[in-house]
Amino acid sequence: MIDKQKLTECVENAIAGTDMFLVDIRISKDNSITVDLDSMGGMDIDECAAVTRKIEAEFDRDVEDYELEVGSAGLTSPFRVKQQYEKNIGNPVEVLVKGGKKLTGTLTAVADDFSTFTVEVDEKVKEPGMKRPVIVKTPVTIPVADAKSVRYLIQFK
Repeated sequence: MIDKQKLTECVENAIAGTDMFLVDIRISKDNSITVDLDSMGGMDIDECAAVTRKIEAEFDRDVEDYELEVGSAGLTSPFRVKQQYEKNIGNPVEVLVKGGKKLTGTLTAVADDFSTFTVEVDEKVKEPGMKRPVIVKTPVTIPVADAKSVRYLIQFK
């Protein structure tokens, strides 16, 4: 079985000096390896292919038989690392909080220590003297540990 720590170091070395960052590495029992990368700008297939070649140069297929897939973290996949939150500041997100509550709003901040993040949600508030409630943007700070999943919210207009 391939050593995940060694593989992580190999990927980190392969993406050093770029704006890419490692999101996740999964290794199944049958040595099927999936490496998810992302970048602050955008990812293209050539960048994924370059990382694939560096991994294949480091891990000999004759010694350890494995299947390798290097790709971009999907647009609809949940955020896993701080850089994904930072990349999506100002974008609409959907947050599923432990307990089943779902929030949708705009991601506005993430703590430096990655303990919390803030989402600005629309809230109906009945103002004194007004007949109808008005929508007010309210910041909600959520501990990262309390969020089951945070995803980019695709909106069709």
